[in-house]
Amino acid sequence: MSVSLFPLFVVGLLGSVHCAGMCGGIVGALSLAPPRVRPGSPVIALHAVDATPAARTLAYNAGRIASYAAAGALAGGLAGGAARWSALPLLQGAAYIAANLMLAALGLYLMDLWRGVARIEDGGRRLWQHVAPLLRRVGPPDTGGRMFAAGALWGWLPCAMVYSVLVTAMLSGSAAHGAAVMLAFGLGTLPMMMALGLAGARLRGWLQKRAVRLVCGAIVLGFGLLGLARAAGGLPASWLSALCVAP
Repeated sequence: MSVSLFPLFVVGLLGSVHCAGMCGGIVGALSLAPPRVRPGSPVIALHAVDATPAARTLAYNAGRIASYAAAGALAGGLAGGAARWSALPLLQGAAYIAANLMLAALGLYLMDLWRGVARIEDGGRRLWQHVAPLLRRVGPPDTGGRMFAAGALWGWLPCAMVYSVLVTAMLSGSAAHGAAVMLAFGLGTLPMMMALGLAGARLRGWLQKRAVRLVCGAIVLGFGLLGLARAAGGLPASWLSALCVAP
C-alpha cells in the first residue's frame, strides 16, 4: 500500500497536545537537569555540548523518534507477507478503511470525546514492564549518548497515539515503508516536544486547554473522515490525495 507521509507528519504535530500531558514534564526535567562532568573524562567536549538544554532535548527526542522508526519497521516487516493479499482490491480497501478509522478514533481521543483508543495502551503496558527496568541501567542522563538511550527507551512507553499510527505502519506493506511512516509521525512531534523541553510548564498548560485539544483533534478527525469519504467513492482523487493516508 502506498502511504502519504504528509498527513502523518501533521498528525504528529497536532497530536503533540497529548504528548504535552504524557511526556512534557519528563522532557523538561531531563533537558534542564545539570550535566555531570567527570574529571579527566576523554569526552569533556560532549559533556559541554550536553550542558545546553537544546542539545539535551534534541538528543532525547532523536532517541525517541528512532524508537518510533524501529517500531514502524518491525510492524511493517511483520506484516510484509500481507503484501501478497494487499494486492487484492477488496482486502486493500479494507486495510485503507481500517487506517482511516484509526485516524478518526485518534481525533476523537485528542478531543476527549471518545477514549476507546486508549484501551490499546492496556496491552502495551505488558511490554513496558520489560522495558522500564532498562531505564535504570542507562544511568543519569549526563551525556548525549545516555539522553539518546533514555529517549529510545521512553519511545516504547504505552501510548494510544503512537499505537494508532502503528496500524498505518503495519499496513504499509514493508519494513522500509513502516519505518518511513513512523519517522514522518515522529518528526511531526519534534517541534512541539523541543518547545516543551525548553519552555516548560507554561506551554504544557496552554496545550492542555480544552479549546486547543478540540481544534487539534478535529483536524486529525478530518483526515480520517476525508479518507473514509474517498474510500466510499464520495470524493474525487485530485489534490486530495496529499491529505489522505493512502490512495
